[in-house]
Amino acid sequence: MNEASNCSVTSPELDHHVRLVELMLYSLIFFFGALFNALALWVFFCKMKKWTETRVYVINLVFADCFVICTLPCVAYLLWSKSTRNELCQFIEAMYFINMVVSIYIVSFISVDRYVTIKHPLKARTCRSPSKAALLCGLLWVCVTAGAAFQLGQRHAALCFQRDHAAPAALSLLLTLTLPLVVLTFCSTEVIRNLKRRLSTNTPEEKLIQKAVHIIYANLIVFLICFLPAYLGLLARFIMQSVGATCFLLHVLNNFSSVARCIATSNCCLDSVSYYFVTKEFHEALLPHKPSTEETGQTHPLQTHPC
Repeated sequence: MNEASNCSVTSPELDHHVRLVELMLYSLIFFFGALFNALALWVFFCKMKKWTETRVYVINLVFADCFVICTLPCVAYLLWSKSTRNELCQFIEAMYFINMVVSIYIVSFISVDRYVTIKHPLKARTCRSPSKAALLCGLLWVCVTAGAAFQLGQRHAALCFQRDHAAPAALSLLLTLTLPLVVLTFCSTEVIRNLKRRLSTNTPEEKLIQKAVHIIYANLIVFLICFLPAYLGLLARFIMQSVGATCFLLHVLNNFSSVARCIATSNCCLDSVSYYFVTKEFHEALLPHKPSTEETGQTHPLQTHPC
């Protein structure tokens, strides 16, 4: 444990090739993320008229992703220049972490909303509404902003976005990734199991249900690919704080965590790609020429809630 503390003082430096990978990944994420999220904003505000729970959640998700995307040029510059934690750095850190956490939790809210709609359709009629979704999202923004401001104020790292080994990792591990990961996995698996049960009844909506199952699988896999490395990095950090670690292991963890953060940030691009496939309103806005018979076939509850 003392060795880990000594390493935190000397600040193990990231390898040069890791810096290059960071710069390349953040540049790609910024380009594609700005393009896809700009398209999403145009569709949601210029093409859609009706407010639904889906639209409330996904618009909040788009805004959170857009704010993350906007910080990436500054993030790349601050990391590459090894900037100290000045006022600009602290502002960018707060913007980045707040909106990343909000994005993760809104994806979890969407999975819970879909679970309630599919598993408990009668209760969904009374407990779901656009106003309740907006209130939930508003509370999320307030809580995450307050929590992030407190946590970032307690950091003692010398450099911008540097891992602070003196800060407790258990709470970050639980609230930032563990809880959303458990919720998303549980809701997705329960919905998939429920839908597969319907397939055994030879329902006329078989093709629609199969498509919905594939979409849920795809989005769950994408979420795991994006955030599982970051989760493993936080878990490793928690273990190292508990049992102690050598400077070499801390150096490897720093390199791994930096790349994992880039992979997690790529979810801001993948979210916007999935809007088209999982949101009925988005699909109709982009393809208004679809025959009415096909649109009628897409009125299943699954198509009105992003997966």
